[in-house]
Amino acid sequence: MIHKQPILVWDVPTRIFHWLLVICFAGAWLTSESERLQMIHYAFGYSACALVLFRLVWGLMGTKYARFSQFIKGPREIISHFKGMLGSYQEASPGHNPAGGIVMLGLMAIILLIGLTGYWSVKEFLGDWMSEAHEVIASLALALVIIHIAAAALMSLLQKENLVRAMVTGKKQGLPEQAIRFPQYFIGLLLVLGWAYCFYAVLTGALPSLTQ
Repeated sequence: MIHKQPILVWDVPTRIFHWLLVICFAGAWLTSESERLQMIHYAFGYSACALVLFRLVWGLMGTKYARFSQFIKGPREIISHFKGMLGSYQEASPGHNPAGGIVMLGLMAIILLIGLTGYWSVKEFLGDWMSEAHEVIASLALALVIIHIAAAALMSLLQKENLVRAMVTGKKQGLPEQAIRFPQYFIGLLLVLGWAYCFYAVLTGALPSLTQ
């Protein structure tokens, strides 16, 4: 019988990216209707896009379970994953599953699209149509976020493991040889500093080309 134990799966940059993106999305959504908080809305939106750009790089260069190659699969693997969920479910890898990988990529793509349409709205490109498109895409993103949360809750039940807590601690159940070796604290610190700089620069108007 294989005995699993808590192992390090999610590195620090991946966890920081996840929770900063949660903060940015929530902050942008809550400030979207206020003219008084417009610069804060811009700061949350553009810094969310910066986070996604970092994650795209980290998906190629990061630790094992952060890499896209670990969880982006073809149709056959995705179908097999869903069939497994209907039967005696057993996830072989402690990282993202194929379905979660699709949702993750969809969310990142749509956040970049929100940022782009927001920028075009600021520049009054195509007038009111672009502002309306920005709002519609943001609503679609909210729907994806809800699906993501529901899927995390479902997978927590199926795997008998708290996936939200795992994204805080970085640890999931697995075999010792499946663990990543280094949490990458330094890269995580650089990510926080880079995000804070981006947020502050937009908030204070230091990047007028993005907000005027």
